[in-house]
Amino acid sequence: MRELQLVRAGHLRWRDRPTPVLTDARDAIVRPFVAGRCDGDTLPIHRRVSRAMQLGMRAGLIDPVVGSICGPVPFRGPFGIGHECVAEVIEVGADVTTLRRGDVVVVPWAVSCGDCHECRLGLTAKCSTTRTSTLAAFGFGSASGPWGGMVADLLRIPFADHMLVPIPAGVDPLRVAAAGDNLSDAWRCVVPALRVRPDGKVLVLGGAAQSIGLYAAGLAVRHGAQVVDYVDHRTERLEIAEKLGARVHATASKRGVRLADIPRRDYDIAVEGTSSAAGVDAALRSLAPGGFCRPVGYYLPVGTKVPLMHMYANDATLKIGVSNVRPILPEVLDFVARQDFPAEQVTTLTADWEDAPEAYKAHTTKLVLHRKPLHAADR
Repeated sequence: MRELQLVRAGHLRWRDRPTPVLTDARDAIVRPFVAGRCDGDTLPIHRRVSRAMQLGMRAGLIDPVVGSICGPVPFRGPFGIGHECVAEVIEVGADVTTLRRGDVVVVPWAVSCGDCHECRLGLTAKCSTTRTSTLAAFGFGSASGPWGGMVADLLRIPFADHMLVPIPAGVDPLRVAAAGDNLSDAWRCVVPALRVRPDGKVLVLGGAAQSIGLYAAGLAVRHGAQVVDYVDHRTERLEIAEKLGARVHATASKRGVRLADIPRRDYDIAVEGTSSAAGVDAALRSLAPGGFCRPVGYYLPVGTKVPLMHMYANDATLKIGVSNVRPILPEVLDFVARQDFPAEQVTTLTADWEDAPEAYKAHTTKLVLHRKPLHAADR
């Protein structure tokens, strides 16, 4: 079967890998037919980072945990890329009870069992059953397991009854292309905190976490935030944020946000999407007393500074970590269905599945690939 693989920066191609088969009675085989490009995938595609990151880890400048996720030469190709998809169920194992052939499901980016200690705590991205290193995940290469990338003819999904979440009737799969990662990542950044602080004020610093910041802005608006300020330098993203109902503020520099770029200093929630220490600092210093800061980027350097004394004096909460998508995914999908949330407005390029090697390289905010499902007539 075929899988889209990143060979090196700027070079992707379809390559063959063994066709997956059921290896456990709890497995399912699925066929992805919608795939979103995660914000993080653009790093190794658009920049020659592998050798530089390897040298950075050796020199103690980059945290070595990067190697445990992406390999000792991070993002070194070829490897199957992609970890957001909507798929149709093709085959199920004998012990799978909740799924049938033709079901349309979202596949979470992290592989989890649903029953270990970590999964019961809701930490499905840290499942102790499936991971042999820091993560068990699709699309990061062999250091994160044998799962391959999601832009592929077929995928084997272990613990299918737990892993796979059907999309609600009437929801366009293109609308929830990013539900397996970026859309759910945005949800966990704003929705729980707005339940603690209803009518709160929300700041989103846009940048490297391109679509996550936009989804977060849109979700904050829909959940009744009193103010949603979106700060970014890129016109394309500012226009999308404005369509989603946020107030937009353009920065002058592409190098990162400054505290002076932020319109106020009393936010209940700040979502940091610039992937920079300066962004984290600015987000924390913009909080109202008792506010919440959620960074969602890659923070590679060791010794990243955090203004602890300011946080102490302001009673701020900083929560950072990989997204545990599976526990919140049913709620996210139900919200999209009930509220008709237009997540597809974040998509800036929709491309045919066969064009993936070229389309995946596009310099655009959110790419979504699609092809026809095989069993559309069965539903």
